[in-house]
Amino acid sequence: MAPRTQALLYEELARADELELSWSEAELPERERTKHVHRLHPYLGKFIPQLVERLLTRFVRPGGHVLDPFAGSGTTLVQALESGHDATGIDIAAFNALLMSVKTGRYDAFRLQTELREARARLGRSPQSPRGFLREWFAPEAARELLHFRDHVADFEHADVLRVVLARAARSARLTTHFDLDFPRSPQREPYWCHKHRRTCRPVSEANKFLARYLEDSITRLLEFERVRARGRAALVLHGDALEVELEGPYDALLTSPPYPGLIDYHEQHRYAYELLGLDDRRERELGAAAKGTSRLELEQYALGVADVLRRCADRLAPGAPVLVVVNDRRALYPAILDDAGLAVEKRLERHVNRRTGRRAGEYFESVFVAYARS
Repeated sequence: MAPRTQALLYEELARADELELSWSEAELPERERTKHVHRLHPYLGKFIPQLVERLLTRFVRPGGHVLDPFAGSGTTLVQALESGHDATGIDIAAFNALLMSVKTGRYDAFRLQTELREARARLGRSPQSPRGFLREWFAPEAARELLHFRDHVADFEHADVLRVVLARAARSARLTTHFDLDFPRSPQREPYWCHKHRRTCRPVSEANKFLARYLEDSITRLLEFERVRARGRAALVLHGDALEVELEGPYDALLTSPPYPGLIDYHEQHRYAYELLGLDDRRERELGAAAKGTSRLELEQYALGVADVLRRCADRLAPGAPVLVVVNDRRALYPAILDDAGLAVEKRLERHVNRRTGRRAGEYFESVFVAYARS
């Protein structure tokens, strides 16, 4: 039997009245999935902002305070602010906390543009010789340009914005093939046949062109979000373990997409940022880290960890507040996880996913669990 085309699949979903949380590629092109600050820095696997918008509209009271204990790149926080909610996001990864803080910060347009363009005017090259990771993964000129930029970041009021720009430029300037930016395996130092461009390409030898491009792009994206976010709403970013950070509350909803077990090594994905910026490395405490694997024991530890977090956070929810968990539960872990967390599942919505973010193709279904604390 011939495989279904995406058009036929979506016709079937429409007939079954299951399209509310699903979008085809034609309906929701990449530029919409990565609107304003959602493309401030690439982040694999984040759920699309349009899904968060729908869930907030359907399940969260107007003006309610939303909590995300596995906040990642901050999609929940950004869309909560755009939809008229306050939000609190927690993540144990230092780079995630930095990225969220920059995405959700408030900016004066004139001062932001002035500073970032001054930073662009000061692009140069450090006399330092790159060592370690920088020497291994960057051409000498590119590494010196990144070091020069890093050494001047602290001179600016918007230093954290510049740190995110630096990380984004470092990602693009690595010695890797154009088609392997998401999962580079080893430095590429020689010309190669590029499957993306269908021609012979050379490894990147400079970083300043990326720094200049991303400084301008960051101005555009931050100010675009500044125009659409709701007035009077704010986001709080907590860097730490969701079992340990101080939670205030009461929160009016919990909306999250926990990391999948053993799938993506987010620390390694952002290693360039940790190396350049000297960020706090807590990878051994990250739930679902790829390095931890998917043995039976490791999956049990993952399930216990997620349940503990959800249970603690649910205790800070207002009466009747929903718990919304978005996950591709291919290992069938989440019914037991939610039950262990003291949550009763009211419904399980299924949505088709033609991709999340990044260039990885592939289609699958994921679930949205709608649960409430058991009385």
